[in-house]
Amino acid sequence: MGFQLHPDTELGSVQLKVSNLERSLVFYEQIIGLTILTRNEDVVQLTADGKEPLLILQEEPNAQIYPPNSTLGLYHVAILLPERKNLGAFLKHVIEHRLEIGSADHFVSEAIYLADPDHNGLEIYWDRPKTGWIKVDDTNYKMVTERIDGEGLIREAGNLTWKGLPEKTKIGHVHFHVHDLAESKEFYKQLGFDVTVGNMTKMGMLFLAAGGYHHHIGLNVWAGPNAISRANSVGISYYTIVLPTREEWLKLIRQLKGNGIPILEENDKQCFVQDPTGIAIRLIGKE
Repeated sequence: MGFQLHPDTELGSVQLKVSNLERSLVFYEQIIGLTILTRNEDVVQLTADGKEPLLILQEEPNAQIYPPNSTLGLYHVAILLPERKNLGAFLKHVIEHRLEIGSADHFVSEAIYLADPDHNGLEIYWDRPKTGWIKVDDTNYKMVTERIDGEGLIREAGNLTWKGLPEKTKIGHVHFHVHDLAESKEFYKQLGFDVTVGNMTKMGMLFLAAGGYHHHIGLNVWAGPNAISRANSVGISYYTIVLPTREEWLKLIRQLKGNGIPILEENDKQCFVQDPTGIAIRLIGKE
């Protein structure tokens, strides 16, 4: 068995590129329910708990907006809610606003899908208790895509109304369009992730995670063989992997350097690497 990330590894803040900051702020505050933590001329940190940034919006005034699923990079950022009733309240909220959404029951979770004004994909979801997750073999979790029980979600919410993301909300996973599943799989395994759903490669997708989670990283080739990365587009700027201690962070850096993976930027608190598709990854350790 190769290098593995510490089981308490989680994802942290995600920075997105948007074409119009004011327009995006209306969406992320009024629809998603984030609040402003810090702001300067072209970057806003948004938070759920009032303490730590969850999403960071960076305005790129000349950024191009391409049709969904046509560009390498972001497929969606997945925001994890703490309880099912929260997802029910969010479902009522988006119905009231008559937003176009998708939804699915994935067995391990229930999810609602939507996009921001720049077509950056978002998933809002909750996890069923891990005790009920099933492995179909030593590696693969059972995950499906079935019709969601919308009526049940709304009943679960009861009189609860959507007043923003709950304090314990976090980034659950990120999902990307890549050009080669095998190449990206090898990179993320060197980073220390384990394959958790590898039996759907014929469908063009693959999931990896740390600590027995169903997936922190989703990969697909659904943008097609001719898809390219576009530096001038909206989408993801970077996402963050959070190691539970500084020692684990240093261990990961040694692992990457030992495998010849370039460290693009490094100081005593964070560093950046890049996956084969060109997606920037910020690595930090908790103090």
